[in-house]
Amino acid sequence: MPKLEPYRKTLDYSYCLGVFPALKLLEARPECATRLLLSPEGERNEGVSKLRARCAELGIREEEAARVLERVSRKENCYAALVFNKFSDELDAKNNHVVLHNISDSGNLGTILRTLLGFGLRDIAIIRPAVDAFDPHALRSSMGALFFHRIRYFDSFEEYRALYPDYMLYPFMLDGAIELDAACAARREPYALIFGNEASGLPHEFSQMGQSVVIPHNNLIDSLNLGVAASIGAYAFTHTHISD
Repeated sequence: MPKLEPYRKTLDYSYCLGVFPALKLLEARPECATRLLLSPEGERNEGVSKLRARCAELGIREEEAARVLERVSRKENCYAALVFNKFSDELDAKNNHVVLHNISDSGNLGTILRTLLGFGLRDIAIIRPAVDAFDPHALRSSMGALFFHRIRYFDSFEEYRALYPDYMLYPFMLDGAIELDAACAARREPYALIFGNEASGLPHEFSQMGQSVVIPHNNLIDSLNLGVAASIGAYAFTHTHISD
């Protein structure tokens, strides 16, 4: 087997750290998993035993790799990891989308992916420059939700828009034209919910696209965390009754 390298964006494989995310990988995309890495410290762990049994059923090779685990997990308490081949998907043109524009924090991305999966939004466009969805720590913070999503990177928003010109756009902005409740009640499908960078938000030109939306809050805070805003927006759009 080829020698495993420390993770970097240019590799064609990545590491799924932890028992629970690894089991999710085997549930959603077993064909991508190639190697099971184990730490001797997890020998008696019930979750590790379950993971080993499932890998054996699928014919996935296991190996003791304590040093590799220590290196890729940055000394976190990690008993097992799966090596898997990266994948790319086409977004479903019949489903609603979420567009993440220049998102830069791996923890935020993981949280957002986990939340969106819970609300049934599984088609995610990520506009570069952006964080690497396959970074092991983004994967771990998503608790394996990544593997259930269809994710595609685009070099620009225009590239995304050219493929999905009929989607109603809902950019979330601090100076959005209408409040969230009103936007949800009058929403048109299929739609794309658009969220911007953690520090700078969406560029001003997005206010002229579709229907810009603001999540109202009091003046004791400047803005909501991106993960929180995406969670609120996703819940509202998937649970609010459309007005007649």
